[in-house]
Amino acid sequence: MSAAATLLRVEDLTTHLFTDSGTVRAVEAVSLRIGSGEAVALVGESGCGKSMTALSLMGLVRPPGRILGGRVEFAGANLLELREDEMRRLRGGRIAMIFQDPMTFLNPLMRVGEQIAEAVHLHQGIDGRAAWAVVLDALKLVRIPAPDSVIEYYPHQLSGGMRQRVLIAMAISSRPSLLIADEPTTALDVTVQAQIMRLLSDVRRELGSAMLLITHDLGLVAEYCDRIYVMYAGQIVEEADVGHLFKSPQHPYTRALLKSTLGPDTRVDAFESISGQPPDLARPPSGCRFHPRCPEVIARCTLEEPPVCRLAEGRQVRCWLHAEGAA
Repeated sequence: MSAAATLLRVEDLTTHLFTDSGTVRAVEAVSLRIGSGEAVALVGESGCGKSMTALSLMGLVRPPGRILGGRVEFAGANLLELREDEMRRLRGGRIAMIFQDPMTFLNPLMRVGEQIAEAVHLHQGIDGRAAWAVVLDALKLVRIPAPDSVIEYYPHQLSGGMRQRVLIAMAISSRPSLLIADEPTTALDVTVQAQIMRLLSDVRRELGSAMLLITHDLGLVAEYCDRIYVMYAGQIVEEADVGHLFKSPQHPYTRALLKSTLGPDTRVDAFESISGQPPDLARPPSGCRFHPRCPEVIARCTLEEPPVCRLAEGRQVRCWLHAEGAA
């Protein structure tokens, strides 16, 4: 990890979903750290538990989900021990989240200016002209043209990219220490995706905020993040800084993930899909959860869950291939 002071420390976070068809082990003993001003990525296939991890950090897990254990330490406090009213003040204030589908989180019956002003009042206690000044400053910071006019619009009157900018403006209006961005560009076309990511990167640097970027797009990670956590079937399987991970991935799943990603310089004959299917998290396989799909599987992988092995350069990997002789 970089020399920046630790802003968020997550230890052994576990969240399960208790459904009629069984207990879904969505997040299993997840540990991660984010330094002040640092951009960290959480990557993995759809359904691996990335978004549930984010919801757990924000205290937004609802039935049938339940956080069973762990510690989420932010600015010296364990968020899992806060009362709901305390968490509500923190959420959207010092920690803000940007979701992937603006239309799900913007009220279609309220003008966008009123929605941002409501967030400003809730987290900063500001009303009237002072609140509107904060709203306009936030819209200018996310480079929305003619913000005086846009505040009068309803969400359906804006393009997808503009709605995402409004969500970012709402998130940064309180100048949070940590931004959690959950697939913030998924619903946008490629050109607008690039604009939004550049904007998000510029804004967080201007504010000095840290960012947790949740994505399956490794291209975004390579361009905008400092460190990366790779998640598979509810568990973190590898941690490294971005340069080291792309140059020498240590976990078989990370290697497979990189080979299955098409980039501008990728030869078509070098592209490989990952065999098999992600496991059912209500009935995960014994031992290593990746072993049914792993091309490097050994007998021990099928029997025992691998330990987290600490490697050089601050790297970690959950794999039996690194267990012997690991630091």
